[in-house]
Amino acid sequence: MALQIPPSDWNTGLFDCCDDMKTCCYGFWCCPCLACTVSGRFGENRCLPLCDMLTPAITAACGLPLCVPPAALSLRVGIRHRYGIKGSHCNDIATSCFCEWCSWCQMNRELKYRKKHPTVIVNVQPPPVMMAPGNPPPAGFMGQPGVVMTSY
Repeated sequence: MALQIPPSDWNTGLFDCCDDMKTCCYGFWCCPCLACTVSGRFGENRCLPLCDMLTPAITAACGLPLCVPPAALSLRVGIRHRYGIKGSHCNDIATSCFCEWCSWCQMNRELKYRKKHPTVIVNVQPPPVMMAPGNPPPAGFMGQPGVVMTSY
């Protein structure tokens, strides 16, 4: 049984560059460097964002138009799901397509915030019940999470 984190909003807005000027200046002067940093902080390969630069050239050579940057979109969705942030895939696609660098800055600010303020989930379960061999478990005994054992 997976624990659900209550949905929340992004800690900063898409255009809240004044909240962290260092990130936005870094993103302005070296956007690929910021993207690779965000990817590494999230636990993915640091070179993943380079796909966003190479994919359009490869697909255009094959005659296929591509407007959605795959790394930016996948990392945005991954961050949103990991931290229980409200949103939708349509919103993530639009943000990744039309505000890609602002999206990288927002994701970087979110990861910095989550590192400083980690979410702690406490899983409260009843203590294990010791039973003597040969005795059936009491009615309603939980053998495994989600599995109820009954005695006959």
